[in-house]
Amino acid sequence: MQTERTTPSRLAKRAYYDEATIHPILDEALFCTVSYVVDGQPMAIPTAYARKGDKLYIHGSVGSHFIRTIENGAPVCITVMLADGLVLAKSAFHHSVNYRSVVVFANAEKVTDEDERMEALALITDHLIPGRWDDLRPTTASEMRKTTVLAFSLAEASAKLRTGGPNDDPEDEELPTWAGVVPLKTVRETPIPKEGDMAIPLPDYLL
Repeated sequence: MQTERTTPSRLAKRAYYDEATIHPILDEALFCTVSYVVDGQPMAIPTAYARKGDKLYIHGSVGSHFIRTIENGAPVCITVMLADGLVLAKSAFHHSVNYRSVVVFANAEKVTDEDERMEALALITDHLIPGRWDDLRPTTASEMRKTTVLAFSLAEASAKLRTGGPNDDPEDEELPTWAGVVPLKTVRETPIPKEGDMAIPLPDYLL
């Protein structure tokens, strides 16, 4: 949803407010940064997350200062960014980055329904490693008591994107300096087994 907070002050033409743009970025990125303020001190915590519908979930220890600070509805700003390429221009001024980003303004909602809590933990696990949850032993009641799950509405969110090559000044076009894009991507490499588990075969979802 477009609001004063989600409208960029610069290059607003790169902003999008539709779910079809925002949701795929959230689904592709692995981690978000949750920013908040405590007694005038800005704080920013990177954490794993998962999305379902118009909600974003995170989890943490019930004893976490971060979780205890925001679980009662403190306002937060959640950001995600995917870097797709380094844009090299013929001047330092016009260097840039091709990216896809999302900014969410929300207030934490503590999840108390046990079924939703368990589902959120499964979603977060499978967001990082698709198929992993069903391969694990069941989560115990003790582990659930030690875990807080928070949900955030995606109602006030925006995406911002940059694509394409460098935008050089006309007078720089003939300079003998290489310009273009260096593509970037995140790659999952060959899994390394735990010492002592060499005989356990690699599960299909990790191939």
